Amino acid sequence: MTVLLHKSRLALADRVADAGLRFLAAINVLIAFSFLLVLAALSPAHAQEPPACGGENLLVQYEKEDPAGYAKLRAEADALPNGKGIFWKIEKDGKPPSWLLGTMHVTDPRVLAMPEAARAAYAAAATVVVESDEIADEKKAGATIMARPDLTMFTDGRSITDFLDKEDTAKLTEGLKSRGLSLAAVSRMKPWMIASFVALPACEIARKTAGAAFLDQRLAKDAIAGGKTLKGLETLIEQISALDSLPVEPQVQGLVQTVALGDRLEDVIETMSQLYLAGDTGMIMPMMRAAAPETTEDAKANADFEQRIIVDRNHVMATHAAPILAQGNVFMAVGALHLAGPEGVIELLRKQGFTVTAAN
Repeated sequence: MTVLLHKSRLALADRVADAGLRFLAAINVLIAFSFLLVLAALSPAHAQEPPACGGENLLVQYEKEDPAGYAKLRAEADALPNGKGIFWKIEKDGKPPSWLLGTMHVTDPRVLAMPEAARAAYAAAATVVVESDEIADEKKAGATIMARPDLTMFTDGRSITDFLDKEDTAKLTEGLKSRGLSLAAVSRMKPWMIASFVALPACEIARKTAGAAFLDQRLAKDAIAGGKTLKGLETLIEQISALDSLPVEPQVQGLVQTVALGDRLEDVIETMSQLYLAGDTGMIMPMMRAAAPETTEDAKANADFEQRIIVDRNHVMATHAAPILAQGNVFMAVGALHLAGPEGVIELLRKQGFTVTAAN
């Protein structure tokens, strides 16, 4: 689908359709590890040299092509509370300080390295908190996901093709074929389940099937190995249910557009990765919104996505984290896009009496 934009709109929308971009963000915002855990359950790990990913930062070209539009986007990101920085110090009532790291749910070695201060804080912490502690056991987590067929499959006789016209069916068929899959083999799967096979670059999937852990998972496993207490803020089923609760039609459209991205998928992930590594996470959601066409339907889809996948879960995370953080000496790691904004985890913790300051 070609997205027509005014000059002030984001030029990268010519390369990345809005629903596809939103679906890709869901991977990093919600639970890439759900997708990766499915892969782990279906594919035994084998040792090999993890491949490097390519891709270019799409915002670099956009800034050259439309400096005024980029400046507007930059201003929006800069105005977002707590949109700069991925590592934060948490204090309350004279207890030993705790620490909060925003993560990106990928196996990129640059992401796995973590800031030096975060590595030291993790080593000293007595308790580690992640979004879901179930990720420490891949096999068990995969079995948990598969035990809920209503979340992974259409159980009412429908299939993915019931939501596709002829053109989109062709796009999805071709995209799946290029990844070694047939539409018939996955037609009964929910859109998010199909995305577990197609919505990450081949390099990322190869690293995972080779045994590489994504950052949150490595922190969880190392906590157990190091004798630390590991706690989760949500269950895997709660996380997947949040994505499954979104209307099916936008999910399907996002899946079709994601598949159609082809090699451009690496560009999108690289753009998000560079923003994350620069601590510029406040730019990601404005980038998504700027890439979407200005229609009532798409505006509603964007708002629905942000509310269910980000804001609602921010409140759950902050509420569940508060009594744990109150004990002090905690290292908490959640997706970086949960941190920023007036209803981000940082502001919500401040409202609960915690002092939260950037520690980059």
